[in-house]
Amino acid sequence: MLTRDEMMPGCLARRAAEHPDRVFMREVGGGEVTHRQLHEAALGWAAALRRLGVTSGATVLTMLPTRIDTYATWLGIGWLRAVEVPVNTQYLGAMLEYVVNDSKARVIVIAARWLERLAAVADRCPNLETVIVPDDDGDPSVALPFRVLGREDVFEGVSPTSDLEPPDPWDLCAILYTSGTTGPSKGVLVPWAQLHRTAVGMAPLEDFDEHDVGYVPFPAYHVSGKSPVAFMLAAGGSCVVRDVFSTDEFMDDVRTYGCTFAMLIFTMAAWLHQQPERPDDAEIPLEKAMVVPPIPQVEELARRYGMRVRTVYNMTEVSNPIATQGWGIPDPKSCGQVQAGYQCRIVDEHDYEVPPGQVGELVVRADEPWVLNAGYYGMPDKTAEAWRNGWFHTGDGFTRDEEGNFFFVDRFKDTIRRRGENISSMEVEAIVNSLVEVAESAAVAVPSEHGEDEVKLVVVPAPGKDVDPEALVLELAARMPRFMIPRYVEVADALPKTPTAKVRKVELRQAGVTERTWDREAAGVRLPKG
Repeated sequence: MLTRDEMMPGCLARRAAEHPDRVFMREVGGGEVTHRQLHEAALGWAAALRRLGVTSGATVLTMLPTRIDTYATWLGIGWLRAVEVPVNTQYLGAMLEYVVNDSKARVIVIAARWLERLAAVADRCPNLETVIVPDDDGDPSVALPFRVLGREDVFEGVSPTSDLEPPDPWDLCAILYTSGTTGPSKGVLVPWAQLHRTAVGMAPLEDFDEHDVGYVPFPAYHVSGKSPVAFMLAAGGSCVVRDVFSTDEFMDDVRTYGCTFAMLIFTMAAWLHQQPERPDDAEIPLEKAMVVPPIPQVEELARRYGMRVRTVYNMTEVSNPIATQGWGIPDPKSCGQVQAGYQCRIVDEHDYEVPPGQVGELVVRADEPWVLNAGYYGMPDKTAEAWRNGWFHTGDGFTRDEEGNFFFVDRFKDTIRRRGENISSMEVEAIVNSLVEVAESAAVAVPSEHGEDEVKLVVVPAPGKDVDPEALVLELAARMPRFMIPRYVEVADALPKTPTAKVRKVELRQAGVTERTWDREAAGVRLPKG
């Protein structure tokens, strides 16, 4: 049975008592904090937010860069048993408005640089009451119809609280919004126990100690930015966080900070493999890496850089139920085998298990409570649909072999995965369809030469209107996050549909990039910096 002391806030409190002066977190190019300093900062946030009326169960929005204070804010919310709702920092317009309203939060902690985005939707966010701006990296004159508090206002007269108990395994650590397929994005209810199991499922804890340093160049609003920090805390090591990942700075960061462990998404691993070989490649500090998903040359990569590697299967709703055993990736096409504490099956549309070699949907359940998602926020119908028959339905197509190795085949959903981000095709289409020159559209995934997907948009012009792909993409750049902006645009007279008027996206995906498809990158179109 999991305990409070194993959950991240309780674990940090324990580390602060055992090793108060040991450095735990560093910012690339910035400061550093010890266990005690981060713990006290979290308790300071808890005291400040409690004074502002945040109570157990309340939702608190955060829209912050990946910095030390961002983690302190999150943990402080956790000590109150309130629930953080981290906002993707690329959100703007309708998507930002949706998350703010859907979360029902009355308080948001937001960096000054994004206040203008909030101001643009403020009159359509009736629940929001208080805006906390913990920095001055932006225009302080942005007008907002809410109570706006700076850091001094929030912390004046506040001392770290000492009368709170750490959250329990079943308390929620966050509501993480993940892309919808036939509707809006869903807020995944993530218990602290799920975060803990996701973290410790990344790699064998026994292979780490206080000398290990984890490299975390991922956003704090993703599981990828939270679980590696929780892992290094559980392992007794430390971590280095970077606000924005940079391939150009990766090696310098690893060498400068002595990083021994990192999670490498496919594109990062592919980039490392493509670098010119150097005599000292095997001398870099990076000793262990989780490669997700593995590149075909993953073992060659491991030998070249002197690393041990492994891989896992995960999504926001689960907690690494499948992984390679120990270290080594014998088959880069496989996600590995079922980890202890989980049950995984591959089933047909009626939830009956299919035989080895046959494609079906991966369903998952755990042996202990709270280590998988607790449902979708405010969506009981979606929760029931996903958890039918006592199993969580991933929506991902898999096969397995006779030896129990699991292989990801394809997504049954219409979610597009681009450079580490999940993109809802429905949300792309909603923004595109709001333009006067567009009658309807369909967004689908097409293969990228860099791995994962690219976004292809098929557009039907409105009567009497013309659609210029370049002008359309530049207009979308002002309306949607950069990672959602389509690379490919194809103008069509009509979309293929079923007899019930549903778009046949399978047909569009099969068509892929055609002679009629306009390619933003081939055309040399540069997006505005945002």
